[in-house]
Amino acid sequence: MKADFAVRYGPWAVIAGASEGIGAAFAHALASRGISLVLVARREEPLAQLAGTLPVPSRTVVADLASGGTHKVFQESQDLDVGLVIANAALSPIGPFTTVEPSLLRRALELNCGAALDLARHYTPAMVARGRGGLILMSSMAGQQGSPGIAVYAATKAFDAVLAEGLWAELRPHGVDVLACIPGAVETPGLARNSSGRAPGTVTADVVAAAALKALGRKPRVVPGTMMRLSAMFMTHLIPKRTAINIIARASSDVLRVQSNARADRP
Repeated sequence: MKADFAVRYGPWAVIAGASEGIGAAFAHALASRGISLVLVARREEPLAQLAGTLPVPSRTVVADLASGGTHKVFQESQDLDVGLVIANAALSPIGPFTTVEPSLLRRALELNCGAALDLARHYTPAMVARGRGGLILMSSMAGQQGSPGIAVYAATKAFDAVLAEGLWAELRPHGVDVLACIPGAVETPGLARNSSGRAPGTVTADVVAAAALKALGRKPRVVPGTMMRLSAMFMTHLIPKRTAINIIARASSDVLRVQSNARADRP
């Protein structure tokens, strides 16, 4: 099975947002399948450390994808046969919409939507031409309804999910598999920085990567974790939208409180 996966989605994969958490989990999972990797993130040291742990050839690309860095990724991978792209890089401005810096909101839009769009548009034509390949766009449970306190992040993740679903139908006849991966709470360094506790149903980054790679080519979207799948069904199909938004507002209050306390403690 691993050999078949490498034939369909190899020999190289590009992972945007690879330095830690879900991106690093994807890197280890793909390396175990024999796929070489282009690892992309803003921070050089974590990328180099990750590359040093992988049993496959890899390239590290230090780039800010919110500021046109996708062009550097394209240049560094132009000689490679890229069969899989994972758009995992994301920014989540936290706080009331009217007080978050406009420049930060714009960066979230450029990174979460613009970079994902650029990566998909650049790499999928070659995949279509050779009749094989894959694209995974990382969305979020936050994007399934309005999410107070992270309104712009939620909106960008809704964009990613809808884009992936449209491309799933459009590219599938050409042999290219597209997936929207929609995790809820995930044990990552980012979550640890922005939360004071572990939410029910929280899964590991390895679980997210495994679920996405298993679902690729089988369905247009996946929600990793049994509890999160049940929660997604409840929130999107069984209760009114107004109720779903209010539930998310209460869940977000912990994150907002942690952020507020962190700012208050800052010298």
